[in-house]
This record gives sequence, C-alpha cells and structure tokens, in this order.
Amino acid sequence: MTGDVLAPMTEDEEFAEFANAHAERLRTTAFMLCRDWHLAQDLTQTALTKLFLSWRRAVLADNLTAYAQKILLRTFLDHRRRRSSSETVHAVLHEPAYRESPELRLTMLDALGRLPARDRAIIILRYFEDLSVEQVADALEVPAGVVKSQTRRSLVKLRELLAADQLTLFAV
Repeated sequence: MTGDVLAPMTEDEEFAEFANAHAERLRTTAFMLCRDWHLAQDLTQTALTKLFLSWRRAVLADNLTAYAQKILLRTFLDHRRRRSSSETVHAVLHEPAYRESPELRLTMLDALGRLPARDRAIIILRYFEDLSVEQVADALEVPAGVVKSQTRRSLVKLRELLAADQLTLFAV
C-alpha cells in the first residue's frame, strides 16, 4: 500500500475554494444593495479581487465570510460615491423566480431601493444577512447607536413605502 500524502493547498487554491463557496451569496447580497445584477456581479468581482490581494491578512480574520462581506459593503459604498454610479439602467434583469411570493419580494426590493445607500446597507446587513448591531457598526465603521437609530428610521420609512397589504413583512 502506498501512502499518498495530500499536499497542502497553496494560497491561490485556498482563495479559489473560498471564492467558489461564497461568491453566490456575496453576489446576492450585492444585488440586494444595488438592485442590478450586472452591477452586483461587478461589485462581487471587485470585492473578491480586493480579498485576493489581501488574502494573507484576510485568512487571519476570525470570520473570513464577514471579512469578505465587509469588503463587498465598502466596495458598494465607494461605488455609490463615484459620479458614474448615477447611471440609469434601462433594461432591467429580473431576479430568479422565488417559490414564496415573488411579488412580495419585488415590492420589498423596490422599497429598499428608495432608501439611501447606507440605510439600505444597514437594513440588509441586519435583516437579510442576520448580523448583530455591533457587527453592522463594525462593518460600516459607525457607532452602534447610529446603526440602531438608522435602523429605526429606515424601518419607519419602509413601512410608509410599502402598501398596506405588504406590512406582513414586518410581523414577527
């Protein structure tokens, strides 16, 4: 019997494995932030490129997935600050059909799109990514109190934007 020993993975292989496992979730998060599948793909690619360039430091993070999400969030916010981010997309690609109430999901995404970028990021990170107030504050580099107050204001704004029959989204 020959003792085949598996060679340890190279850094490039480690990154490729991580990227393959997490790219779709990052892209979905990016879509919820920007509401454009093409831009979401670009943001995800940019975030993964930045992650690759800092891979040696990134693998030392306590939570590599959160580290990647933070890079994605910063990439999105940086994009929003640039003048080119005000371009209008004319051909809208619809997200895949969802089994549970696609109309409700589209209504919610439309309402989220009307929030300012940072407020939208806070809501998505808190309620779609299920991060704690402290994790969101860390990702956005703001005090936890800002996350709490902006969450409260954003939820009020979302309630105003949503039709009366859509309020079930906020029922707990």
